[in-house]
Amino acid sequence: MKAPGFAVIIATLGVGQIFAWGSSYYLLAVLAKPITADMGWAATWVVGGVSLGLLVAGLVSPWVGRTIGRRGGRPVLAASTVLLAAGLVVLALAQTIPVYLAAWLVVGLGMGAGLYDPAFATLGRLYGEAARPAITKLTLFGGFASTVCWPLSAFLVTHFGWRGTCLAYAAFHLIVLLPAYLLLVPREAGRRSEHTGGPGAAAFVSAPRVAHSRAFFGLLATAITLGAMISTLLSVHMLAILQSRGVDLGVAVALGALVGPSQVGARTIELFIARYHHPIWTKVTSTLLVAIGVAALWASPPMLAVPLIFYGAGIGLESIARGTLPLALFAGPQYAAIMGRLAMPSLVAQAAAPSIGAALLSAYGAGGTLATVTAVSIANLVLAGTMFVSLKRSGDTV
Repeated sequence: MKAPGFAVIIATLGVGQIFAWGSSYYLLAVLAKPITADMGWAATWVVGGVSLGLLVAGLVSPWVGRTIGRRGGRPVLAASTVLLAAGLVVLALAQTIPVYLAAWLVVGLGMGAGLYDPAFATLGRLYGEAARPAITKLTLFGGFASTVCWPLSAFLVTHFGWRGTCLAYAAFHLIVLLPAYLLLVPREAGRRSEHTGGPGAAAFVSAPRVAHSRAFFGLLATAITLGAMISTLLSVHMLAILQSRGVDLGVAVALGALVGPSQVGARTIELFIARYHHPIWTKVTSTLLVAIGVAALWASPPMLAVPLIFYGAGIGLESIARGTLPLALFAGPQYAAIMGRLAMPSLVAQAAAPSIGAALLSAYGAGGTLATVTAVSIANLVLAGTMFVSLKRSGDTV
């Protein structure tokens, strides 16, 4: 049987990302209200399921990365679909809060094995340092997860209820994604040198590896973690923050909808220009755009759309930098394990971010919350700048 081509592999992983994110991280955006209304549980417990899942995903990420490094991504991604399906089935059958939370434990295992970081690690195993354009293209698919799955979830809830929605997603994982991963993701993960990464593969090959120092790895892990925490906190609380600025709900939703297209737009531009620059530029640009967007939102300009466009573009590029900067610095057999180690603190931070945001809003209001996030964004920009200077001084071509 002829090995699948570059486009087929990217499309397979891309569709997998849309539904892995849509049936886990984005699931409760639509299902939380009907679950709460049906079961009478406190909303805190219901929404807490995602935080629990992210926490579990973070804890298993180092093991996932090592496994991909040893065996390739195919078995891990296949396992993720089974775990997500199993968790969703238990979720559909849950009649008590303990069973509901147990379902999210299983979903969390699937998230740890099937979201961006394992997919990036899989591409790194398949294409080596030429995986950069593949990672960028994959994030373009991922950017449509909420665009596809929020309306789909709403349709399914209307016609089949929240339990039927969970079962429908579980069936999709087992009937569509599991066979796709097994048939279309190459079994052999050690053929990196045979691939060019497809059209537009980056010509960049990193020079001396300053990243081998523990200090630099700590900077990178901290920067990725702060970026993940900022984006998760704001994605959960953005509507509440906008409404506190005197914007009614309908307008707030319309403004929030600008973030998604801004992400995809920035990623599309990066796809065409990535070959001309080192990924550290992507990281610096992403943190700069986020800092500008959050600071401007804090300042409450007359046109709130502009800060949100900056912010959306920034987090769109951050997703790319999360995979391509480690690839440039750690390309080789260790890349998958490195991605697992980097994913752990960022996923744990994402699990805590909604609660941190709620506490900040309760204590300091929207202004104080945005001031805090602005300070964190500026600190992250300083970290990115420090990494840039470190690479420059080490002799890397940046």
